[in-house]
Amino acid sequence: MSTNSQDQEIDLGQVFKKIGEFYQLFIDKIFDFILFLKRNIIIVIVLFILGAGLGFYLDKDSKIYDHEIIVLPNFGSTDYLYSKVNLLESKRKEKDTSFLNKLGFIDKSDFKRIEIEPIIDVYQFIDSKESNFGLIKLMAEDGDLKEIIKDDVTSKNYLYHVIKIKTTNKITSEKLHSSILSYLNKSDYFEVIQKQFIENLKVKIVANDVTVSQIDNLLNDFSKTSSSNQKSDKLVYYNENSQLNDIIKTKEDLIKEQGYNKINLVNSDKIIKDINTSINSKNTEGLSGKTKLILPFLFILIFLFMKGFIRFYKKQMNKRNTV
Repeated sequence: MSTNSQDQEIDLGQVFKKIGEFYQLFIDKIFDFILFLKRNIIIVIVLFILGAGLGFYLDKDSKIYDHEIIVLPNFGSTDYLYSKVNLLESKRKEKDTSFLNKLGFIDKSDFKRIEIEPIIDVYQFIDSKESNFGLIKLMAEDGDLKEIIKDDVTSKNYLYHVIKIKTTNKITSEKLHSSILSYLNKSDYFEVIQKQFIENLKVKIVANDVTVSQIDNLLNDFSKTSSSNQKSDKLVYYNENSQLNDIIKTKEDLIKEQGYNKINLVNSDKIIKDINTSINSKNTEGLSGKTKLILPFLFILIFLFMKGFIRFYKKQMNKRNTV
C-alpha cells in the first residue's frame, strides 16, 4: 500500500511538471512572437496599409447590387414563369450577349445573377382552396411538414413569387420593367388566355350584379308582404324562413365572389403581374465590401508563413549539415 501511494505521488508530480513545462513553453512562444513583431514592426505596418489600400480600391470597383421584383403569375403561368427565369439565367452563364441585348437589358459583364423563389405563405395557400388543407395534411403524414411546404411542387402553388437579380451597377426601375418584365410577359399563348379570361370575368361580374339585384328585389317584396301581413300569389311561400336564409346566404357569397372578381380583374392586366419592385440594394453578403478588412490580415499571415517556412528550412538544413 505504501509503495502504491508513493507511485501515485510520483505520477502526479510528473503530470504537474509536464503541465508547468507546457505552460512555460506557451509563454515563451508568445514572448518570441512579440519579439518577432518588434523586429518586423515596420514591415507589418506597411503590409497592413497596403492591404487596406488595395482592399478599399477593390471594394470600390466590385460593388454588387440586389434587385427584387415580387410578382403574381396569372392564368396558371407559374411553370412558364420559372422556365423563363431559368432560361435567362442559363443565357447569362453562357454569356449569350446577343440574347441579353435583345432584351434591352445589361451586358454580360454587369449581369451577375437572376433567380426566382416562392414567397411561402401556408395560410394563404390553405385559404385559397378548401382542398389544399386536406392535401397538406395528407402529404404531412408521409414526410416532414417543413420540407413539404418548401418542396418545388408545393412551392409553385403559392400566390406570390420573388425574382432576385444581381448586377454590378445601379439600374433604374424603368430599365428593369422594360427588360425583365417585358421579357416575361411576352407569350402568344398566355396573351390569348388573358384576353379570354378578362372577357369571362367581366361577364361573370355583370351576371352576379344582376343576380344580386334580383335577390334584393325579392327580399324587398318579402319585407313589404311581411310588414303588411298580406299574402300574394306572386311570392314564394317560405317554410320557417329556411329558403329565405338560403337566399340571404347566396347573396353574401355572391358579394364575396364579386370582391374577388374585381381584384382579379385589376391583377389580370399582365400575364406576370409585378406587385412590388425593390432596386439598388447594396449587397453585403459573403466577402462583398469586406476586402479592405480581409486583405491586411491576409498579407500579414502570408508574411508570417513565409518567415516561419524560412526558419524551418534553415533549421532542417543545419541538422543535415551537422550529421
